[in-house]
Amino acid sequence: MECQSFGSWNRTLVLLLLLSSAIILFFASGRGGGSATFDLTSSSSLRLLARNPRPVLNQFPRALHQEPDRLVLQRKKAKERTRSRVEEELAKARRAIRKTSSSSKRNVSGNVFHGEDVPIAGIYRNPAAFFQSYVEMEKRFKVYVYEEGEPPLVHEGPCKDIYTTEGRFIEELEQQQEEVGGVRTWDPARAHAFFLPFSVAKMVRYVYKDKSWDHTPIKRFVTDYLRVIASKHPFWNRTAGADHFMLSCHDWGPHASRANQELYHNSIRALCNANTSEGFLPHKDVSIPEIHLHDGNIPRQLLSPPFPDLSDRPYLAFFAGGNHGPIRPLLLHHWKGRHDDLPVYEYLPKGLDYYSFMLKSRFCLCPSGHEVASPRIVEAIYAECVPVLISESYALPFSDVLRWEAFSVSVPVAEIPRVREVLERVGEEELRRLREGVKAVRRHFVLNNPVKRLDAFNMILHSVWLRRLNVKLD
Repeated sequence: MECQSFGSWNRTLVLLLLLSSAIILFFASGRGGGSATFDLTSSSSLRLLARNPRPVLNQFPRALHQEPDRLVLQRKKAKERTRSRVEEELAKARRAIRKTSSSSKRNVSGNVFHGEDVPIAGIYRNPAAFFQSYVEMEKRFKVYVYEEGEPPLVHEGPCKDIYTTEGRFIEELEQQQEEVGGVRTWDPARAHAFFLPFSVAKMVRYVYKDKSWDHTPIKRFVTDYLRVIASKHPFWNRTAGADHFMLSCHDWGPHASRANQELYHNSIRALCNANTSEGFLPHKDVSIPEIHLHDGNIPRQLLSPPFPDLSDRPYLAFFAGGNHGPIRPLLLHHWKGRHDDLPVYEYLPKGLDYYSFMLKSRFCLCPSGHEVASPRIVEAIYAECVPVLISESYALPFSDVLRWEAFSVSVPVAEIPRVREVLERVGEEELRRLREGVKAVRRHFVLNNPVKRLDAFNMILHSVWLRRLNVKLD
C-alpha cells in the first residue's frame, strides 16, 4: 500500500514537472505572442495557459520525438566513426606488413623475435612479414562471439577426441578476456571479425540420425542459427557474412557450411577437412590441423621425445591405420608386411605400441583417409618423425606462412609403389635439416592451456586475421 501511495505521488510530481517543461518550451520558442521568458508566478501567464492549453502541451511530445532522432543520428555517426577506426586499424596493419616485407631491415634477426627465442630453421616463407603480421594481430585484432544459442550445439565442442581442435578453440575463444589482452571483445562495433560458435561435431552427435548419412538436420540447424543472427544483429547483413568465420574439425564441416550460400561463398571457413576439390578456397578459407588428444593432453610419450639421434631410429618409415578412403588401400597393398625396417600395418597388432614405432622411425607415413586431413601429421611432429604427406587436393594448415617442404616430404599418390625409393634418396644431411624443421615447427601445433604465443590456437587466429585483412566493410 505504501509503494502504491509513493508511486502515485511520484506520478503527480512527474506530471507537474512535465507540464512546467512544456510551458517553458512553448514560451521559449516565442509562440504565445509574448516574451521568450515565462514566469510561473505571473497570473497573466496562468490565464494564457487556461485559455489555450493545447499549443503548449503539444510542444512536449514534439520535443520528445526530436530528441531520440538526434540521439539516433549521433549513435549512427558514432558507429560509422568506430567502423572507420576498425578499417583504419586494418589499413595500418597492412602498411606495416608491406613495409616490413619490402624493407631490407628485418624484424627477425637470427633466432630472436621481439626478445623471444624462435627457432627459424627456414620453416617460414617470409619470417619478417609473418612476425610483423603476428605482432599487428596481437596489438589490434578483436573478435566478437555471438551469444545466441545454447550448449551443447553452440558455445562448446569436443575436447578429448579426434575433433579436439574444434572444442579447444571454441572453449578458449569463449574464455578470452579483453581486459587482460584477450582477442574477444564484447563490443561488436570494435570487432574485426565475428565468430559463429556452433559445433558441427556436437550436431553430429545430438542432431544427426545415426547411419542415415542425411545432413539435412545439421544444415537446418545452421540455417536457423544464421537466420536468428541476421534478424537480431546488423553485422551479418552488412557484409553478407564476409567478416564472419566458423570453425569445424569434423569431416562434415564443409557440408554444414553449405546450409547457407553466403556462409559457404563469403565467410571464412576454418576447416580440418580442407579439400580444394570440394570447394575449399585457400585465399578465403583456413586450413586447421587435426589434433587427436585422447584425454585432452599430448600423449606422455610424445611430450619429450627420448630418441634425438638418427642412430636411435632404426625404422625407415612407419604406418598403422584403418583401410579406408581412396589412398590407404594402395599403400597397404604395396607395403603391408613387406619390410622389417618399413613396418606398415592395417591395424597395429596387440601388444605393440603405436607411439614407440613413431619415436623409432625417421619418417612417418601420413596418408589421407576418408577425408584429406590426418591426425598422424601432428603426431609425427610431436614425435620428431618427419611427416610423409600422401594426399590429393589437401590445403595444408598454416601454409600461408609455413614452408612445409622444410619439415616434411610430399609423395604423390601415383608414387606410392616407389615410397621406399623416394625416402632412401633423402640423404642424411637433408634428413637432419628436415628434423630440425620439425623441432622448430612443433610449437605451432600444440594446444596449450593456458594459450601461448605462436601456439595452435593463436596460429588459427592468425590465419583468420590474414583473411580479414583482405575484407573491407563496405
